[in-house]
Amino acid sequence: MKFINVGFGNMVSADRVVALASPDSAPIKRLVQDAKDSGRAIDVTCGRRTRAVIVTDSDHVILSAIQTETISNRLDDSADGVEEALLD
Repeated sequence: MKFINVGFGNMVSADRVVALASPDSAPIKRLVQDAKDSGRAIDVTCGRRTRAVIVTDSDHVILSAIQTETISNRLDDSADGVEEALLD
């Protein structure tokens, strides 16, 4: 199981990530609000501005203060590690 750092020492399982989105669009804002209302939102921003929204396969929504591109690169790096392990 590979974990991705989503900021401030918080980790998310790379296998559980379904979507990674910017929080600026109206549909994502509605998704975040619905998750907050139903208790599925996990805020790991430590009081900073939300720059990425991570949706997991368990329908949890994780709010991160790290940019989407940074998290995407970290996910790509973890996928490369899995591919290398399969080739060995």
